[in-house]
Amino acid sequence: MSKMAKPVVIAILVILSVPVFISAPQASMSTENIFEDLALQRVKTQSNDTTTSDQLLVRVFHDDGGQLTGNFSRVNQLLTIETAAQSSQQSNFSLNHPEVFLNRLESPISSWQQAFLTRNESIANSSSWGQVLQPVNENGWCAEDANEQETSAFQATLLMLPKNSNLGVACPQFSGASASQPPQATEMIWLVWLDSAEKPIDWLVLNDWCASLSDITEFTFEPAGVNMLFKEAEQVAKQDLSQILPITGIILFALMLLFFRDLKVTAVTLGSVVFVVTAVVGLLQVFGYQFSVIDGIAVPIIMGVAVDGAFWYKSSSKSKDEVRRMLLLAMATTVAAISLALFSPIKAQRGLALVMILGIVFDWILTRVVLEDIYLSSRQSGLKDSSVAVFRPVGKRWLWPTALTLLVLIAITSPPGIETLDIEQFLPEDSESLDELDELRDIYVIASGTIVFITLDIDTDDEENIDRILRFKTQFNQHPNIISYDTGLTQQNLVLGIGSTQTPNFSALQENTSESVILNDPWLRVNGEIVGGMLIAIIDGEDSDSAYQFLTDTRQLMHDNQIDGEIGGQLITGIDLAKSFEQTRILQILSAGVIVFMIAFMMTRSVEKSVRIAVGTIAVGIAVDGLASHFGGRGVNTAPAVLLGMGFAADYLSHASDKTKSWRLDNYARWGAAITSGLVFLTVSFSRFPPAKNTGLLLSLTIVISVLLATCLSIVSSNNYSLEEE
Repeated sequence: MSKMAKPVVIAILVILSVPVFISAPQASMSTENIFEDLALQRVKTQSNDTTTSDQLLVRVFHDDGGQLTGNFSRVNQLLTIETAAQSSQQSNFSLNHPEVFLNRLESPISSWQQAFLTRNESIANSSSWGQVLQPVNENGWCAEDANEQETSAFQATLLMLPKNSNLGVACPQFSGASASQPPQATEMIWLVWLDSAEKPIDWLVLNDWCASLSDITEFTFEPAGVNMLFKEAEQVAKQDLSQILPITGIILFALMLLFFRDLKVTAVTLGSVVFVVTAVVGLLQVFGYQFSVIDGIAVPIIMGVAVDGAFWYKSSSKSKDEVRRMLLLAMATTVAAISLALFSPIKAQRGLALVMILGIVFDWILTRVVLEDIYLSSRQSGLKDSSVAVFRPVGKRWLWPTALTLLVLIAITSPPGIETLDIEQFLPEDSESLDELDELRDIYVIASGTIVFITLDIDTDDEENIDRILRFKTQFNQHPNIISYDTGLTQQNLVLGIGSTQTPNFSALQENTSESVILNDPWLRVNGEIVGGMLIAIIDGEDSDSAYQFLTDTRQLMHDNQIDGEIGGQLITGIDLAKSFEQTRILQILSAGVIVFMIAFMMTRSVEKSVRIAVGTIAVGIAVDGLASHFGGRGVNTAPAVLLGMGFAADYLSHASDKTKSWRLDNYARWGAAITSGLVFLTVSFSRFPPAKNTGLLLSLTIVISVLLATCLSIVSSNNYSLEEE
């Protein structure tokens, strides 16, 4: 290696690290970091309604827990608070934050106010419900002849008041309701949309605003909903990272010092990990990569990988050239296994794989070019001679097929099924917020249901296209999964967006399309021209199988009507990805094995070696997948651990496929690296953040499985070499 190579590598890594010190990257946690939702992406780029998605929920109570909507004075006070909060003038009720601002607020009370104004009545200008409700609107806001504002008020009442509320004037046809009475409830939901010039938006600002409103009013305001829980998951992950990383660093330092008994080698190895991670983060930052807190899982993994080179260079009996070949093969096969995640439909998996691959490659380069001489110079003098006495175990070839069989049995006995990709996969099981979410789902339609976005391509000049869309909507409205309210006289399906018309032309369709409490403008535009429209349906979010069936039926309905478009939404996309993963997970494991075989064969030119490495890697992959199911359920968030496990298996099996010069010394290097890496991953398994916890647990078990399997393979390899020499 040229003398110039060392300073060049160090200089490049230093340059790559600079952006981190100039401006530290901010990691976030949201559905946008986890997966790509094509429907929502289109909405955000083509809709004039910037508040269509990412709504936050606020639960509103009176401090005494008593009647809220039936008490006219309290309703009037809340209307005043809402109006002041949305005013351009600053007040005690405003969201006073330098970067985040209140973009929109929807509440049942403001919707009621708009409905009353259409009949020349006003909550703000009245002194009692009796005054506002006169003259009596006998049919209420759910009648077929209700105007646009009244229909919107009815929708708001259904969505933002508790399920069993007396709807009063909102729909007198329901049992117990009366057109002369207001809706009755002791609490309600606000829908809030925040915005900021800096993305992603800091949703935690809502906590401070609600606390401020609660302090200065006689009401209690509590942030709620899935989006706030993603922010809580982000905080849990960051707290874990700040606590786990120092602990793993200390454990890594202590274990290497114990095994190496060399402070210099230990300090250099640990420092190289920090150097590599900083360079990887800086490189990605230069290219505008948006970090997710899930990417933080890669740091302890890179730590575990980094010890490999140190152990084999310093502690094994192999010559420098042999270690070089072995570590190159191990790096290539590990990267090959993990690289399959780069093609995952799940954005979080692609990001995590990218960070790990860069970290592993950078660490290999640094070890090969810079640290190699340091490790070799620290070897005991007796180990520098490549002719160390050989000891090879005789027989016991049955261990290799037996080990493979046991791994297959783990997979076969694992429970079937896949966990749905939702917020519960990212919060600890004992989180109080999950209990609060369950309570919210029990009480409110908008919380128990899930919002599905359907974007449809529209040719405004093609009446046949408009006719197909109208036919699709008529059929779509009849789907049994859509939440609806049936009074016996009328039925209200919770489908918002594009309207209906008997005349199949776009002008008539546009005229019969109105605003709703969630969706102000359902049209999609490119350069000001309408190219599509939106439907929003609220379906039951408690049953993932029926939600997936709804997705499948809607896709088929669009196909049957020859309509192009996308279907999305947080839960529906998560379910779709989970089902897709379930159908392809075994194929993914087999594909990773094939890639490992190809890389191993290209580098070893030995079919026998490559097959053993690939078969062992696949066996570990299906076993880890089975263990994920045994330990709480396999899912999308355990998939990276499977590929990572295959990567580590390929690493250890690559080592074991090489000729053993000293059984004792090479096993010391193999097991020393395994114990060190395994304990690092075991430490990560004590995280509260479920993806980190699951990954740490599965990888620590994977290390044990891989090193045992590699030991079995090394026996086969050693026996083969013995036969060749004889």
